[in-house]
Amino acid sequence: MNTLHTRLSGVLVHPTSFPSPYGIGDLGQGAYDFIDFLKASGQSLWQVLPLGPTGFGDSPYQSFSAFAGQTLLISPDDLVELELITKDDLYPIPEFDSTKVDYGAVLNYKNSLFKKAFHTFHHTPNKFLLEEFDDFCLENKKWLGDYAVFMACKDAHEGRSWQEWDDEMTAPTVKVRLAFEAEYKEQIKYYKFIQFLFFREWMKLKKYANEADIEIIGDIPFFVSLDSADVWANKELYQLDTKGHPLQVAGVPPDYFSATGQLWGNPLYDWKCHEADGYSWWIDRIKMQVKLTDYLRIDHFRGFEAYWSVPADEKTAINGKWKKGPGKKLFQAIQKELGEDLPIWAEDLGVITPEVEELRDGFAFPGMKILQFAFEGLDESDYHPHNLTTTNCICYTGTHDNDTTTGWYQNLPEPQKDKIRRYCNCDGGIISLDFIRMCMGSIAKYAIFPIQDLFMQDSSCRMNIPGSAFANWAYRYEASALTQDRANWLKSTTELFGRGRSKSL
Repeated sequence: MNTLHTRLSGVLVHPTSFPSPYGIGDLGQGAYDFIDFLKASGQSLWQVLPLGPTGFGDSPYQSFSAFAGQTLLISPDDLVELELITKDDLYPIPEFDSTKVDYGAVLNYKNSLFKKAFHTFHHTPNKFLLEEFDDFCLENKKWLGDYAVFMACKDAHEGRSWQEWDDEMTAPTVKVRLAFEAEYKEQIKYYKFIQFLFFREWMKLKKYANEADIEIIGDIPFFVSLDSADVWANKELYQLDTKGHPLQVAGVPPDYFSATGQLWGNPLYDWKCHEADGYSWWIDRIKMQVKLTDYLRIDHFRGFEAYWSVPADEKTAINGKWKKGPGKKLFQAIQKELGEDLPIWAEDLGVITPEVEELRDGFAFPGMKILQFAFEGLDESDYHPHNLTTTNCICYTGTHDNDTTTGWYQNLPEPQKDKIRRYCNCDGGIISLDFIRMCMGSIAKYAIFPIQDLFMQDSSCRMNIPGSAFANWAYRYEASALTQDRANWLKSTTELFGRGRSKSL
């Protein structure tokens, strides 16, 4: 979409958080109501988290694929509209919590609907839908076949990680793979089918958003999950031993927040191998994501300059080493395919070196400024709005990893609260709205805030607690929260600070 970008603002909310009667936010009516709300409130941007299929822990940052979509976002109502299931098939609907996602219960309910839809599609196919499906499979053949086989094989091994599969399937020969594909033909087709449904729904929603002058900011993790189709099908691209086990794993070194660092455990890229084939996997990954979104936030951007490499047998991240990443060579290769102006946002939080800043600024990628970080102490901070030195950045009240602004403020010591109240010229009673105003008033080209801050919600509504493996990613809001009063306030605040919707050229 060609737009004249000036000062833009928008909301961070993952689709799983939308209202829906089916236990999880989806791409149905709740998503369209949200787009309508954004338009009515004068917003230009909608930021999401990674859209891939999740496994243990339900984290969108630990996905079975860097290319596939999260099929739990498929709306059952859309399946009814496509006549793949009937309205009666929807019932009984479990008594889902309207404010929290129970992923296990949702998975059971939706999988039963998907299988009914597949049966209908397979046996009495709509001719036009069948043609769409065939086109989708052809357009996405680079990744779709590997993913579908991977998921079918996981099913055959009761969901176990691929390192625990039968030896012949951890690294199948052509003959073994063809035999598996013949035996599990229907299951493989099923996984292709539900991917087709997801992408069909997503592109329809994106079109609706773009027509309303709303642009979508996607999100991709820097690393991929070890238990993913990406690693299983492309072992040469990662630092693995002959059995598929990582030689080194990802993390970050000890810092002020953690004496032992953070041991993430993701496999590390073999950057020499990536360079040798022209970074084709990364180019394909970025191409896919910019098709789905208008901008793309890359998590852990500093890993492109240097990454923390930890021996796989270590229990903490202490004994790691900095290793050089691909740097500008990767982005130059991407530019050759996608053009000079890459719609990439750099997650540049944490300890950032001049080399990382040089890489970011060399490609004019905007970095992130988090208001909560500005007030975590009494000292001056680069994140204070009066200290911002460039418009080419994104000012956030907080991110999906932060507490809500209301919850965060409530837990601060009084001296910090006092500084915030004086800085904002407020009494602290509606602190999250005051932070949104501060975000809007900054010089940053982009202003983004989590929807929980617009609703003034407390810590019980945060999306994620880093380092906690459970009870994350479950937040949902109810439809009644999108009030006209809140839309009017947001629109007037947006206009006050010159952040009107982008105008089509």
